[in-house]
Amino acid sequence: MRRYYFDLRDEKGLFVDDEGVECRDMQAVRVEAARSLADMARDAVHAAASAPPRMMSIEVRDEAGPVMQAKLTFEISLPQ
Repeated sequence: MRRYYFDLRDEKGLFVDDEGVECRDMQAVRVEAARSLADMARDAVHAAASAPPRMMSIEVRDEAGPVMQAKLTFEISLPQ
């Protein structure tokens, strides 16, 4: 299995994953990236009642470099 690193990016900056996770294939990498992004979105929901839109992403890399990126924009709109 290969080790992949799931770096988190939001409006505060890049948070580098120094530990990584061993994944058996790219499907497992996609699942892990989606789970991480869902966790970020859940945290954004708890932090924002009417906050500005938030961009967040998971940037996946291995020892050779970038592998994939998953992005999400989170926004709450209230009726005027």
